[in-house]
Amino acid sequence: MKRLSLEQELKGNSYPGRGIIIGKSPDGRYAVTAYFIMGRSENSRNRIFVEEGAGIRTQAFDPSKLRDPSLIIYAPVRVLGNKTIVTNGDQTDTIYELMDRQQTFEQALRTREFEPDAPNYTPRISGILHVENGTYNYAMSILKSSNGNPKGCNRYTFAYENPATGEGHFIHTYQGDGEPLPSFFGEPKLVEVGDDMEDFTNLLWESLNQENKVSLFVRYIDIATGSYKSRIVNKNQ
Repeated sequence: MKRLSLEQELKGNSYPGRGIIIGKSPDGRYAVTAYFIMGRSENSRNRIFVEEGAGIRTQAFDPSKLRDPSLIIYAPVRVLGNKTIVTNGDQTDTIYELMDRQQTFEQALRTREFEPDAPNYTPRISGILHVENGTYNYAMSILKSSNGNPKGCNRYTFAYENPATGEGHFIHTYQGDGEPLPSFFGEPKLVEVGDDMEDFTNLLWESLNQENKVSLFVRYIDIATGSYKSRIVNKNQ
């Protein structure tokens, strides 16, 4: 599979929706993840990321303008021991709670399906990074309607053991803009990942569509120690 330029992928798509990137830095030192949200409506754009414990939560920038919080207010990132969970909805809590009861990532997601936002039926995308004793692997998942038919749910899980340096995988909710919004298709895209967190954050943020981007989260986890550093960028300040 050809490794794609994240910059070109993002600049060439005005509305990928919400996206997750997971990979390993070129120097092999860091497990890397990023999560971004975009919005077309006032309600979707009225959000920021805020830190919550070892993770983050979405929050209304202007509470007076918040209309329907059901699908836009959630914890995209939570940490369970040596596992970092990243998703585009409240399935973060489902994964956290069921894995805490010794179920697997895939088993936890069996209890969920795509979002009930007809006619888009937005896919639920999820990722998990497992860093332990100097080893690192990750997995990604997408739950989507059956070609727009809400009677069926298609479930795909992709697992990456001993990931290559300088590479990552990128999955997002929509193929692009449209009415209804077309769901992501295929396996996660193989993309480039950078060594420097600040440079990587800036590349992502500057490549996202200026009108539609809302917030971005980036985290670099030291594979040897499990310590991490993070960056949040919010359009609303």
